[in-house]
Amino acid sequence: MAKNVPLSHVDAAWLSMEDPTNLMMVNGILMFKEHIDFDAFVDVVQHRWLRFDRFRQHVVYPRIRRPLAGPRWEFDPYFDINAHIHRVGLPSPGDLPALQNFISDLASTPLDYTKPLWQCHFIEGYEGGTVIMSRLHHAIADGIALMYVLLSMADVTPEASLTHPDEPEETQEEQRSSWGLLGTLAKRTGTAVSTTRAITSKIAHETKESITNPSHAADLAWQGTDISLAAGRLVLRSPDPQTILKGKLGVSKRVSWSHALSLADVKIIKNLCGGTVNDVLVSALTGGLRRYMIQRGAKVDGVSFRAAMPVNIRPPEKMEDLGNQFGIIYPTLPVGIDDPIQRLNNVHKNMEMLKSTPEAVVAFGILTGIGISPAEAQTRLVDVFGSKASVVMTNVPGPQLPLYIAGKELDGIMAWVPQSGRVSLGLSILSYNGKVFIGVISDEGLVPDPDAILTGFYEEFDILKELAAQKQAEKEAEPTPAQSDPDRCEALTKNGTRCKNRSLDGSPFCYIHEETAVAG
Repeated sequence: MAKNVPLSHVDAAWLSMEDPTNLMMVNGILMFKEHIDFDAFVDVVQHRWLRFDRFRQHVVYPRIRRPLAGPRWEFDPYFDINAHIHRVGLPSPGDLPALQNFISDLASTPLDYTKPLWQCHFIEGYEGGTVIMSRLHHAIADGIALMYVLLSMADVTPEASLTHPDEPEETQEEQRSSWGLLGTLAKRTGTAVSTTRAITSKIAHETKESITNPSHAADLAWQGTDISLAAGRLVLRSPDPQTILKGKLGVSKRVSWSHALSLADVKIIKNLCGGTVNDVLVSALTGGLRRYMIQRGAKVDGVSFRAAMPVNIRPPEKMEDLGNQFGIIYPTLPVGIDDPIQRLNNVHKNMEMLKSTPEAVVAFGILTGIGISPAEAQTRLVDVFGSKASVVMTNVPGPQLPLYIAGKELDGIMAWVPQSGRVSLGLSILSYNGKVFIGVISDEGLVPDPDAILTGFYEEFDILKELAAQKQAEKEAEPTPAQSDPDRCEALTKNGTRCKNRSLDGSPFCYIHEETAVAG
């Protein structure tokens, strides 16, 4: 790679959105039930992360500001991995509140702009295991690409996760030919590159269940859809209503995350109650927000507001390319609807409508424009963009198989995205190995108790599970066609099935079984 390269306009936009009250970092945690050897973890980062040039490059601005002369990525001549990996002990008592407080403090602390824009915190002392927190600036990559980066540390067996062979020499055509072949995991588990390619292929496949659909979004942009009309609707859309979620932001952030939910349970709900996996989780989160607002004494009747939801427009073969390649859609969250099924149907209808519009691609173009605008114009554009939503919401599907890092099994994963545009609340949905995790990050002054939103989410999710169980019971109780036909013989044949003959007048049996009954 060249010694220095300019930031793309979209990456520069995320860099310019940095604000003390809204840091443009993606915060993530990897959770392990076992203790990880620290030196083994550093070795993983050395061999599997630093192969991405961005992790050894810092941002350099031109000495003389000239038109079109923007920031560049340059290799840090003083790069030291020890400045980026920090080994820390969790403060006493080492429980979940202590961990949440510690991660909240880190999420409120800016990165050092004189160095490459990432850090890892190796946290010991939490329930006998290890928690690894990563902090990466959004200018490095978007959520889908950063999932790829995080999982590049992983492998599918404990043994393979402790070895770090050199990346195999492959042509671009050979690299692309491996896409979509999940069997690569079994054949070439010894290489981090093959693992992450296969994992990312799995992510791309699972994403079809969520809102992300890169090829469809791109097709809409180039198949004659009226882009200018869509852009006008997006820019002229009225700001979200004033609620308790809106107001002046502070520096301190609070983070929270759910216990592991069963992905199978979510799929049962969507199969019996309708919608997609994404719709079910978004609807339950909307219900959780409704409960939170009622608890805080806020009005909810007739209230709805929007979420800013990133949509991947990166094709699968470009997953190894860092940077930001996503647009944004603005689904409506109907917090005013009390009935869970009605709310789920509303969310599903809204999501389906958004999938047929070029809104995500239009938003990507606007983000590009922000990156090349003067500073004053950037601030105005970000404020306009941010006024359209009250929440940032992401859904990133992870691989549905167990992974290992430095010889230990990854038990859980969570990530929180930045709330650009003066938004106070971020909601994250992330799945891994048959489990779903929900994360909340909030401005401490406006939403001081994000755990209360999760409590409401649990209650709504349990209601949906109960409704799904009722629908399943009703389905099983429905009579079969044979049971509902009063004119059929009620006798059973030798193989235990109901007789197909018609019954005689005045008898529950056909002529054959009537004779048998009389003889008996």
